[in-house]
This record gives sequence, structure tokens and C-alpha cells, in this order.
Amino acid sequence: MLILEVLFYSFVTVVVIQVLYYAVLFGSFAFSKSDSKPVKSTPVSVIICAKNEAENIKNFLPTILEQDYPVFEVVLINDSSHDDTLDIFEDFKSRHDNIKIVNVKNIEAFWGNKKYALSLGIKAAKYDHLLFTDADCKPLSNQWITQMSANFSDQSTIVLGYGAYDKIKNSLLNKIIRFETLITATQYFSFAKIGIPYMGVGRNLAYHRDEFFKSNGFIKHMKIRSGDDDLFINEVANSKNTSISTTRESFTTSIPKMSLKDWFKQKRRHVSTAKHYKVKHQFLLALFYITQVLFWTLGISLAITTYLWPFVAGLIIIRFIMQYLSLGFSAKKLNELDTILLLPFLEITLIILQFSIFITNKISKPNYWK
Repeated sequence: MLILEVLFYSFVTVVVIQVLYYAVLFGSFAFSKSDSKPVKSTPVSVIICAKNEAENIKNFLPTILEQDYPVFEVVLINDSSHDDTLDIFEDFKSRHDNIKIVNVKNIEAFWGNKKYALSLGIKAAKYDHLLFTDADCKPLSNQWITQMSANFSDQSTIVLGYGAYDKIKNSLLNKIIRFETLITATQYFSFAKIGIPYMGVGRNLAYHRDEFFKSNGFIKHMKIRSGDDDLFINEVANSKNTSISTTRESFTTSIPKMSLKDWFKQKRRHVSTAKHYKVKHQFLLALFYITQVLFWTLGISLAITTYLWPFVAGLIIIRFIMQYLSLGFSAKKLNELDTILLLPFLEITLIILQFSIFITNKISKPNYWK
């Protein structure tokens, strides 16, 4: 009985922590009102780094060039591609006078390092306000630059945007990918809302060039080949200089991975940077994951024993209600409501996959860039 009593009170503690995360931390984003910012005409440099992305450039670059914005340039960085990426860049440049090409060749010290290529592109940009996306991304509207740049101000020099993934019907993997993206976005938007921003995604991210030079670019983590987005934001973002953009016109969307193996490899690269976050961010993220795992393991164990089952059932219901409300409102804002229908299954699946990624990364280093 003593063991069951310990398990029960441990479960109570876990549920309280989980409810606080969903109600208070994630609720700061989920339950907040979206405030539209006045439109500005600040000149913007859109920066796209591409490595062997010829087909994606053909398909998606037109959506960038068709943006309804008065003054912007597109800086295209060819990162030592061995396909037709550079030729495609040159073809677009011959038809558009607001394109600048930066052709990066490998040098031994920075071989295969995307941060080196991005640094050259940032230095070559004409304007100080920089907007980043990937070669396989496209804005959801021609107001993307307008909506993202509207968040810049004298104080706000970093703008975190949402990078969605295309929806594929009848694909369980697609649901998992988009649910993971929803959780990640809910976390980094919520952390920014309460004044402790910790990351952004390179698919949709903006900042003033001064932030780049004040921190000496990516120099502090140049040897870590991933993290040009999240590690940089983790270093320079604070409660005063960071804002978020959650209007749907500001979203981008990307082609998701089509196999679990490819997605697993992609997430290995992303997860490998988390150990370099500030300690407070690592603690809060780890506490959420650990209490997620304990909620399921302790909850199932207590349910099997039927120990104080009315109280256990009540705690489970309370946690689920708060989770559905919090993630439901977030999903509505981010246009991912269909993922909520499978929430318990997707949560358990993601917990298992994240644990597998953690263990795999401990055993061997992930590959970087392309």
C-alpha cells in the first residue's frame, strides 16, 4: 500500500505540473488574442540558402517574387550545389532586378557548414531587416513579407513566425509531423509570450542585421553545424527584442518528409542542438517531457491497480480537458485543428519517437546540412 500511496501522490504532482504548463505557460499563447500590427514599408532582404534545391527553387521562388510589398530584395545563396541550383538562380535573376546571388564555394575550414553560407548572404544583403525562409518553403499568401515585417519596431528586432507543413490526406506520418510542429510552435511562441524566448525556425524567421553583428554572427556555435536558427535565437533573443507573428497570412508551408526514416533523420539534426540551449530553457523543456512520460506511466499503473480510482480518473480527466483546451486553441490559430482529433495517440507516439531520437543521438552523431 505504501508503494501505491507514493505512486498516487507522485501522480498528483505530475498532473499539477502538466496542468500548469497547459493552462499558464502554453495558455499565454493559446488563450491570447491575436493583435494585428499596422502595415509598414520597411525595406526587407529575403534570404534563402539553397544546396541542391533546383526543383524546389523552380516551384517556390515565384511565390516569393510575387509578394505584394513595396521594397524588397531576394538574396539567393548557392551553397556549393552540384545540381542546377546556380543556373536556376541566374535564370530568375535575368528576369527580376531585385535578386542578388551569393555563390558560396566550399573551403576546408567551413566545409558543408550552412552557417558560413548564411553569413556571406547576410553580409551581402542590401537592407538591414532580414527575413529568412528555406528553398522548399512557400508563403501562404502574398502578404507574407507585409505581415512579418509589421512586427518590427525600434524595440522589436526579432520576429518569430510559423513554418507549417503541407497536409496530406490519409497519411498518419503527416499527422505526426504536423502534430510535432504544432507542439514545437506552441512552445516557442509561449516562451516568447512570457518573456523567455528560446528558439525560432529558419523556415520563417526575421531579425535586424544589427542582432547578427552584435553577437558576432554564428561564431559562438559555428562548430555546431545545425542551429543557424534556434541556437542563434537562443543566444540573442530576450523579453524586449522579440515578437511573434501568428496571422495566417504570415505563415509559410513546406513539403513534409514522406518516410519515417527521413523524418527521423531530420529530427535528429534538430534535437541535437537542444543541449546547447540556456539552462533555464533546457530545464523547462525537459520538465515538460518528463512529466508527460510520468503522466502516462503512472496513470496507467494506478488505473490497473484501481487504487483510489475515482481520484485518479478525476485527475486524468482534468489534465486531458486542459490539454485539449490549450492545444485546441493553439491548433486553431495555427490551422492544425485536425491533429487534435488523434491527440492521445499522437502524444504517445511522439513521446516514444522523441525518446528514440534522444537515444540514437547519444549513440552516434547525426549528419548535417545536405
